[in-house]
Amino acid sequence: MDQILTTMAVLIEYPWLAAAIGLMLVSIGQWRGRGTAMGVGFVWLLYACYETAMQQGWLCSGECNIRVDLLLLYPLLLVATLIAIVSLLRTKTLRH
Repeated sequence: MDQILTTMAVLIEYPWLAAAIGLMLVSIGQWRGRGTAMGVGFVWLLYACYETAMQQGWLCSGECNIRVDLLLLYPLLLVATLIAIVSLLRTKTLRH
C-alpha cells in the first residue's frame, strides 16, 4: 500500500494527470452509460482542482510539506476508482 501511495504522490506535482483520469472516467462512463464511473470521474476532477489550488498557494499560504489530507484522499480515490472499473467491466442486466 505504501508503494501505491508513493506512486500517487506524482499527482501533487502534476494535477493535470488527475484531471486526465477524471475526464477519461467521465467519458467512458458516459459512453457506457455508467453513472458510477461518471461520478468517480467528477471526484477525480474535483481532486485535480483541489490539488491545483494547493499548488498555486490558494488553499495553503505557508509550508504545505506535510499533507495529512492525502492520507484520506488517496485511499478514497483508489477505492472509488476500483469501484468505477468494476462498474465499467460489468455487463448490463436486462430487467423485465
